[in-house]
Amino acid sequence: MSNIRNFCIIAHIDHGKSTLADRLLEVTGTVDKRKMRDQLLDSMDLERERGITIKLTPARMSYSSKGVLYELNLIDTPGHVDFNYEVSRSLAAVEGALLLVDATQGVQAQTLANLYLALEQDLTIIPVLNKIDMPAADVPTRKRELIELLGCDENEILLASAKTGEGVPEILEAIVEKIPEPKGDPNKPLRALIFDSRYDDYQGVIANVRILDGSIKKTDDLFLIATGAEGEAVEVGFFKPEKIQCDELRAGEIGYVATAIRVIKDVRVGDTMTLTNNKAIESLKGYREVKPMVYAGIFPKEGDTYEDLRDSLGKLRLNDSSLTYDPESSTALGLGFRVGMLGMLHMEIVKERLEREFNVPIVVTTPSVAYRVTKTNGDVYTARGATDLRDPTVIFKVEEPWVRADIISRKTDIGGIMQLVQEKKGSYQTTEYIDASGRAERVLMHFELPLASIITDFYDKLKGISSGYASLSYQVLDLREADVIRLDILVAEEPVEALASIVYREDAERIGRRILVVLKDAIPREQFAIKLQACIGGKIVASERIQAFRKDVADLSGGDVTRKNKLLDKQKKGKKKMAELGHGRVDIPTEAFMKVLRQ
Repeated sequence: MSNIRNFCIIAHIDHGKSTLADRLLEVTGTVDKRKMRDQLLDSMDLERERGITIKLTPARMSYSSKGVLYELNLIDTPGHVDFNYEVSRSLAAVEGALLLVDATQGVQAQTLANLYLALEQDLTIIPVLNKIDMPAADVPTRKRELIELLGCDENEILLASAKTGEGVPEILEAIVEKIPEPKGDPNKPLRALIFDSRYDDYQGVIANVRILDGSIKKTDDLFLIATGAEGEAVEVGFFKPEKIQCDELRAGEIGYVATAIRVIKDVRVGDTMTLTNNKAIESLKGYREVKPMVYAGIFPKEGDTYEDLRDSLGKLRLNDSSLTYDPESSTALGLGFRVGMLGMLHMEIVKERLEREFNVPIVVTTPSVAYRVTKTNGDVYTARGATDLRDPTVIFKVEEPWVRADIISRKTDIGGIMQLVQEKKGSYQTTEYIDASGRAERVLMHFELPLASIITDFYDKLKGISSGYASLSYQVLDLREADVIRLDILVAEEPVEALASIVYREDAERIGRRILVVLKDAIPREQFAIKLQACIGGKIVASERIQAFRKDVADLSGGDVTRKNKLLDKQKKGKKKMAELGHGRVDIPTEAFMKVLRQ
């Protein structure tokens, strides 16, 4: 175990984590140069297209220093705030972390958030300034920022360019020298922490594990302490970064175990794996249970693909443990699921993965946060969507989640950012000046605001105000009372469940009018006029109308205008009869739902 080093790379989004991982793999000879490509550890097409890391990815490297051959286990982590849970799982499986900071941008909000997570795990931190080859790099200023942040010496900060490879050998030496060897006892019963998993049609659930104590071999009988599930190690191995089979995984190592377990829910991220015939008594600490921030309904576009969607969500949850889902039904969209996610980007990624990886076309309804509702009789329940606020007469109060938001930006952006937060019903707390250059050009601002205000367009507006310089990180604080109501959308005087949403009372008219304008353009005209209404309870707060078709009878051959008028009068009577019999059935196209959601 003395020659094993386990570490991960943490940073703000777009500070060069994946590029540095590429250079480490290249310098250590782990991947042949002819097989190298950018973002090698980002295995999903979606990751490479968006230029972001979505999933944590392990890789084993061999590195020789001073005549000793070391085994380096790297876990590449995401940088976006929505995938913060992936970072926390990576940190629990390693002893050290490379804190990567862009020399052109300096310390950002997510840099701080990820650093605090690493310090909570008591990891060894190695500060690295990346992109020093860029013309805009300000190395002296960024060094002072890191010294102020970490309290380290200047000579402890490594300088590198992940793009050119400059400074990478020094990083490898620092990993070997500074990161401690893994703790654990190879002679004790097996205890392996499951930090990720996925499903294989032939081998069942494949668990990514960090071996804390003992060892595991192929054909060993497995036992999962938390769920009580049993399986067999049909294959063990490690990542390089592709899967490489081996005879045994020992204490301190990171690898994978194919469990032959077919029931997806039996394998949980954070569970402890041990052996059936030599069980460990004490389970590992595992992970804190993640709470979804955003809920949205996900429905199949075609009703006969409901079973496929359910199976796909089960497999996706195995690979993304922050995802939750429960069955839901809608009069407009049929059977589907109420899915809990960590943010809007997470929601976009889930939608893309379901459609790409599992080939299930879906419709996603308006996202909302989880509210705590107290009824007049004292009962308390959680409202995850507008369907849970059907009867306002029995509701005593509604409480919504609030977050503490940390925003780093230029000093000149303070006024605009404060105005944005005020518009989003937030409150200003404090400002800290990042005075590394002696000019205090950057600030760290602390705010408190409703989570519902952040999950929609807050980040986009923040980037616009700051010309792209601002960065955002947030964490949930508590629940506070909110004046929110259910806004219903009626089409042809029939409520459309999928378009109902929870909004602030003072914003209901504006939001309702905006939705109706979108629907008016998206719903095709019929032979009868279609009423579009937004209402709160029984009160109409906004309305639009889609005019009926009028038959073209101008080209009648022969006769005079009375013949044309006779046909138009007949048409009017038919429409009047239709109105008396009912409102007519209106089919709302899927594109109309999607246009509303995009708004």
